[in-house]
Amino acid sequence: MSTQTEMQLTIENMVQKGKGILAADESHPTMAKRFKAIDVESTEDNRRAWRSLLLTTPGLGDYVSGIILFEETLTQKSDDGTLLPELAEQQGIVPGIKVDLGKIPLVNSPGDMITQGLDFLADRLAGYKQQGARFAKWREVYPIGTHNPHRLAIEANAEVLARYAAICQSVGIVPIVEPEVLIDGDHSIERCFEVTEAVQHAVYQALNRHSVILEYTILKPSMVVPGKDHAQQADPGEVAAQTVRQLRRCVPAAVPSLNFLSGGQGPEEATVNLNAMNELFPGQPWELSFSYGRALQQPALHAWQGKKENVKAAQDALLKRARLNGAARYGKYTTEMEQA
Repeated sequence: MSTQTEMQLTIENMVQKGKGILAADESHPTMAKRFKAIDVESTEDNRRAWRSLLLTTPGLGDYVSGIILFEETLTQKSDDGTLLPELAEQQGIVPGIKVDLGKIPLVNSPGDMITQGLDFLADRLAGYKQQGARFAKWREVYPIGTHNPHRLAIEANAEVLARYAAICQSVGIVPIVEPEVLIDGDHSIERCFEVTEAVQHAVYQALNRHSVILEYTILKPSMVVPGKDHAQQADPGEVAAQTVRQLRRCVPAAVPSLNFLSGGQGPEEATVNLNAMNELFPGQPWELSFSYGRALQQPALHAWQGKKENVKAAQDALLKRARLNGAARYGKYTTEMEQA
């Protein structure tokens, strides 16, 4: 099978009506932080138990078509000895892998960051592919400040994302491209729009330079929202209008799906905003979907508390959030559904 045929099949499996992507790719430090909130130690076995809980949730595949995993998860097994990527496949969920190695300060661009991990990426991807991964994800971050992000950061991060995407496609792996404009700060929604537009223009120019096939990519964008410390927060209609307007300026119609990150939004907030986009602006050239981590997992994590007797309650909480975001994919979510 050719690499293009492989990627076409992966896209067909991942881009489905009413479904999105579950981000379960937390690094060890992030997982330790999440577990600390429920007073659970971040051991290898506890991480395995949690990710096994996610992937054995009955019916999850009805609303989730892909899952982003952390490297150690590819070799972990459920209690019955099944590899976790195989559990995903059994539910019709495509397993993928986060491949970046974290961010560091960008030299000569104060306050900006850049992500590491391009060295030997093709070799790593070949190994991940043998372990069951069919897509990958790479995240670049853009803090908003008085002078940030600088032009250097916008161009350097775009170049890294494009190089990553090209390497993925060379081995038949679908790349998720994630340029995250951070929600931290007191900036206005207009300032977020301005930065996000500049970032995405640079990303797609770089992807074009590197001959990345857009039909075999997924964009994981942030929504256009005010900074979390801004005095005036935006209602869902304004978030939807500004986000869709910005995307229509920047993202080619060839991209099959835009799977939004939640980026610090609460579970209900992320669902409401996604719903507003699909309800108010139907018929866009790409699917408007989700790729949520904390916004899907947080209720389940708090229901679990690290206890075996709470597994069903945790799975019910995860399935509920997945179902509600599935409804938001059609613009059919209502806040009354939260009480159901």
